[in-house]
Amino acid sequence: MANAEPTQVDMQAVLDRQKKAYLAEGAVTAKTRIDRIDRAINILKKHGDALSEAMAEHFGHRSFEQSKVMDIDGSISPLEHAKKRLRQWMKPARRKVMFPLGLVGSRGRIEYQPLGVVGCISPWNFPVNLTFTPLAGILAAGNRVMIKPSEFTAQTSELMKACFAENFDEEEVAVFTGGPDVGGAFLRLPFDHLLFTGATSVARHVMKAAAENLVPVTLELGGKSPVIIGRSANLELAAANIMAGKTLNAGQICLAPDYVFLPEESSDEFVEHAKSSVAKMYPDIKDNPDYTSIIHERHFDRLNAYVEDAKAKGADVVEINPADEDFSQQQHHRIPPTILLNPSDDMKVMQDEIFGPLLPVKSYKSVDESINYVNSKARPLGLYYFGEDTAEEKKVLTRTTSGGVTVNDVIMHVAQEDLPFGGVGPSGMGSYHGYDGFKNFSHAKSIYSQSKLASKLASAMRPPYKKPAES
Repeated sequence: MANAEPTQVDMQAVLDRQKKAYLAEGAVTAKTRIDRIDRAINILKKHGDALSEAMAEHFGHRSFEQSKVMDIDGSISPLEHAKKRLRQWMKPARRKVMFPLGLVGSRGRIEYQPLGVVGCISPWNFPVNLTFTPLAGILAAGNRVMIKPSEFTAQTSELMKACFAENFDEEEVAVFTGGPDVGGAFLRLPFDHLLFTGATSVARHVMKAAAENLVPVTLELGGKSPVIIGRSANLELAAANIMAGKTLNAGQICLAPDYVFLPEESSDEFVEHAKSSVAKMYPDIKDNPDYTSIIHERHFDRLNAYVEDAKAKGADVVEINPADEDFSQQQHHRIPPTILLNPSDDMKVMQDEIFGPLLPVKSYKSVDESINYVNSKARPLGLYYFGEDTAEEKKVLTRTTSGGVTVNDVIMHVAQEDLPFGGVGPSGMGSYHGYDGFKNFSHAKSIYSQSKLASKLASAMRPPYKKPAES
């Protein structure tokens, strides 16, 4: 049937052809790598508007401008970055050899070799960005790639599939769309590397399936990324930056600030600044073209259940609703930014990654309380510190462990191509972006070249070790 989902046999056949083509190609030249990156960039430039429109459909509503900035332009930038630098990245790296071998002409180097075929599983929240951004490192490293995009953004996934088919041979880039059965079969393929971006709970199944074929994995996950606001912080600036990050894509971002710790005397002021900053960005919310809907009803119901659970367990709930709109009757699944003051650990909102516009706010007497709390939880993908106290900043950063950190803002470290992006522990393993992405999707092959003089010297250390006694 024309619309039948691909089977594991179908996908294995494509993987076999990609591996065969990779081996037949031999050394993957910089020219070839740049050509592939250019074709990926051309897809985004030619079809960016159509892709943005498709993403808006999935969410019920999503800002066209946001999609252009985050998914389209936000993908072109890392591809251009890799294209500009890959010739330098490809150069062998010299390494020292054991003394005195270097003195007699022996040499050591590392050459970065393509892994072969990389599998890429991308999520629904930024379906274009989290498909194309990894391609910067994957293609720069000389690999071929098979992609499984999310079924929750089916229209976008099908459009990407058509775009790739128009610009790439299936032996270079192949896209497979479909539901959980396709995803499960995709996981079981013997790739040379597998990149998964998504939930920690799903990552356990990904890693287990990959282990069957000893496929190395890069896992880009999430978790509850904390914000620690010091007493030296500009509270108005902190509130504005935090709420901008929390309302971007309606909080449906793996790096969204998940909860805030601030001095106990600052709660009321923070709430007022948060209200003011949201009102500036979104004077109204219900029909605002800049405010994103929740992806579907299941997530919408889950988030509302978090609020009701927090209310029932004693949290003070502050709904930021500048136009005093009624959200009980609406065409799309929109939830206004909602602050939950003084949450307790038995509340569901403090147990799971929120992935929505809800913001628990906890208070502390000493910043050590917030550090101890963060360290009592799973290591997050991101951590955010606001303040001008350098000693306190150092304390927070050295005594906590997270995938990455942004100081005096949120999320922004992910946008820096020269900084590796990745998690730690439950928030992920491995990292990519820029040169680190090139290395992540390459095999660092160690090469030692023995000199003739070193070979002669080495012969003195070979058997027989006991020389015949002199007569």
